[in-house]
Amino acid sequence: MTPLTKTSDYFYDLPTELIAQEPIEPRDHSRLLLMDKQSGELQDKRFFDIADCLESGDTLILNDSRVLPARIYGKRQISGSTVELLLLHTAGNDEWEVLAGPGRHAKVGDTLIFGDGQLTAKVLDIVNEGNRLVKFSYEGNFYNILEEIGQMPLPPYITKKLENQERYQTVYSREVGSAAAPTAGLHFTPELLEKLKNKGVNIGFVTLHVGLGTFRPVKVDNITDHKMHAEHYELSEETADLINRTKAAGKRVIAVGTTSCRTLESIGMKEGKIEAKEGWTEIFIYPGYTFSVLDGLITNFHLPESTLIMLVSAFAGYQPTMNAYKHAVKEQYRFFSFGDAMAIL
Repeated sequence: MTPLTKTSDYFYDLPTELIAQEPIEPRDHSRLLLMDKQSGELQDKRFFDIADCLESGDTLILNDSRVLPARIYGKRQISGSTVELLLLHTAGNDEWEVLAGPGRHAKVGDTLIFGDGQLTAKVLDIVNEGNRLVKFSYEGNFYNILEEIGQMPLPPYITKKLENQERYQTVYSREVGSAAAPTAGLHFTPELLEKLKNKGVNIGFVTLHVGLGTFRPVKVDNITDHKMHAEHYELSEETADLINRTKAAGKRVIAVGTTSCRTLESIGMKEGKIEAKEGWTEIFIYPGYTFSVLDGLITNFHLPESTLIMLVSAFAGYQPTMNAYKHAVKEQYRFFSFGDAMAIL
């Protein structure tokens, strides 16, 4: 096994108490660890200081995907036993792939009832890794019903109840479809975005619907054996033009979050340009990868041995990344979805 392809290379010790259980208020008062991409030098700041780290002409690329309140609780029509579904992604025609628990309460042919009968689901098949394919029936708007009866699918390491569901959405979210939030964007406020625009920083949007596969643990010893789950992305003509103008002017393109990064790098620069595109990506970025679009990255602190810390290591360098994580633990930064941020510029 070559160096840096062992999953264990990406392990670090994290005290449980540093896993953030609730978001900071206001959003932009979270801490920010600023890393110089060339030297690896670290500075401790607050997230609102990001405005001082960016220059006029730089472009931030944000993921505007919105999280589905995708966790729903209901009952089997016949027995009345309880069942929980977590919606993963749509297969079209009101059919969805879902995680079902307990599985014995979601057998093929079962009818499941949610809310006061506002939503019913027929279990059609057992698919990938025991997931279920269900077909929903309802009157009205499916997403409005989910907003009413669904709960946010918070990661299992967050055990505290979220009082305000909008705090697990970015302030610029608009395209419904994610099973988890693109969490690097949770630190931005409308006021901070306005301040950046007034400084001449460009704001562009991509959409990548975050699947739970992004957060699945790497269960193989050699990371090159790990298979990523596919996620749907879209990059518009408007955003492609903005990126091309930024590059032509010699300015920086900075991804907010690993999801924006994966979208940009999935498309990549061809003959010095990026083009509008939509599709599915299974890109897995780890050290040795050559970036074609990114000049900077804003991201949260990720789980040990996760594909996300591998991506950060590919961009910032393995040793600088592990040094930064060691510093963040020592200085008691808050980790994971509701935690603090890191900017590599």
